[in-house]
Amino acid sequence: MRALLATPWLPRLALLGLCAAYLQGGLTKLLDFRGAVAEAAHFGLPLPTLTAALTILLELGASVLVLSGRHRAAGALALAGFTLAATFIANRFWALPEGHERFMTANAFFEHLGLAGGFLLVAWWDARR
Repeated sequence: MRALLATPWLPRLALLGLCAAYLQGGLTKLLDFRGAVAEAAHFGLPLPTLTAALTILLELGASVLVLSGRHRAAGALALAGFTLAATFIANRFWALPEGHERFMTANAFFEHLGLAGGFLLVAWWDARR
């Protein structure tokens, strides 16, 4: 176990895992910008075209910062804040009636809180180095 934890590629793999959804999301939105604008409009966000463009920039740019190690803490904090905001906008399980959809949305809500916590931990870890 110690040998596995001491390998130099493990932190890189962990960071890639944390950023995977944001890389995928940013690339998907970039390749289907109309869909990204429609998603922003669906959630009632202001200026959907600008919001979609800024979301792509944040998801991809902050992920690059985290993965490259250059301004990692700033990238991690940006993704933590974005994740919290997106979670409270898109996963409002408390507003849904009891049932399967509410259950699944609550799961997504708490999973996203875990992602935000992971990014806070990355920022803390990077600031201590």
